[in-house]
Amino acid sequence: MTTKLDIAPANDRELVVARIIDAPRENVYRCWTDPKLITQWFAPKPWTTPRAEMDVRTGGSSLVIMAGPDGNEFPNPGVFLEVIPGKKIIFTDAYTQAWEPSEKPFMTGVLTFEDEGEGKTRYIARVRHWSVADREQHEAMGFHVGWGQCTDQLEDLAKTL
Repeated sequence: MTTKLDIAPANDRELVVARIIDAPRENVYRCWTDPKLITQWFAPKPWTTPRAEMDVRTGGSSLVIMAGPDGNEFPNPGVFLEVIPGKKIIFTDAYTQAWEPSEKPFMTGVLTFEDEGEGKTRYIARVRHWSVADREQHEAMGFHVGWGQCTDQLEDLAKTL
């Protein structure tokens, strides 16, 4: 199980998940950028991720489909704002593809991956919301439990690569 780090949000619109993951940085990063891998860990069980399409580069688009236990699918289109291979990914749902604005921007994710030594990774996911109400909605949706569970699933997969 991942080791939790106590990192405070930068402001009242940010949520943070910070962990030491027991897997090498390259593996953790790969789990975030390989569509075949992201489908294996991205949704908190019993939810699934039946499909992912990713053009992992600054300005590239992504589409990750999550499915609830009832089979209903929830598409999550977005764009990569910054990609530094192996170190950082910034993505947002403010755009759907090719800088086309989405109907309702909700969040921007800032992921950092750092070597922690001994094959471990310092992983920090900062999720910045457009408003305090959006942050509160994300918390009410189960952000901490859901992203925490997904981070454990990410670690389990990254250890096997």
